[in-house]
Amino acid sequence: MSDVIEAVRQRYAEKAVQMARGAACCDSSCCSDMECSDGYSSEELTAIGIDPSSSLGCGNPTLLADLKRGEHVLDLGSGAGLDVLLSARRVGPDGHAYGVDMTDEMLAVARENQAKARVANATFLKGTIEAIPLPDASVDVVISNCVINLAADKAVVLREAYRVLRPGGRFAVADMVALAELPAEVKRSLDEWAGCVAGTIPIDEYARELRNAGFAGIDIEVTREVRLDGADGAVASAYIRARKELSL
Repeated sequence: MSDVIEAVRQRYAEKAVQMARGAACCDSSCCSDMECSDGYSSEELTAIGIDPSSSLGCGNPTLLADLKRGEHVLDLGSGAGLDVLLSARRVGPDGHAYGVDMTDEMLAVARENQAKARVANATFLKGTIEAIPLPDASVDVVISNCVINLAADKAVVLREAYRVLRPGGRFAVADMVALAELPAEVKRSLDEWAGCVAGTIPIDEYARELRNAGFAGIDIEVTREVRLDGADGAVASAYIRARKELSL
């Protein structure tokens, strides 16, 4: 498991260095033939002054989450900060957006983007999505963009997401899922793990892990199928919604 974490950390540290140099960084493994800006309006990108290549994701979870003024939002694996800064704008000055990332290089890029965007109600925290550095029941919404599939133990991540959500809170992520069994050699490849492929799990397994974590109202919507070049198996980008029920 530690090998997977280190492979992911190294890959995204390299992406952050590329971003700092002004290079476009959309990750083809996650995005397939999508443009980096798919799912984002030109108006919201202009509002925060960030190039769409700052996204390494597979969708726009800020729209999926239906964010409201005054809410507190957490982005798991916040990368260069695009979704955090958009969320901060949506929830307004009475709300707050947090981003958690384990990569120092990405955190530096995110904080620089925050300064450029002049967004005050956002905080970027160093940590892993397996051990979120926030207290219990501290946020209204958990979002993520093509990151949970990178985790070696997704059950732990989903339990952590459930823990930090307030009763009635929402889970709304864009992620990659498996549609057909992946070849064993792909599953063994750390490079593919870091590239949003080998770590994918089937839709029914994802739903089961959400239920096991305590979530209800689970809905998984496949948005785009991706066939693997030169290999059997298929993955897809998906929007995944669930909620933490109100306490009785």
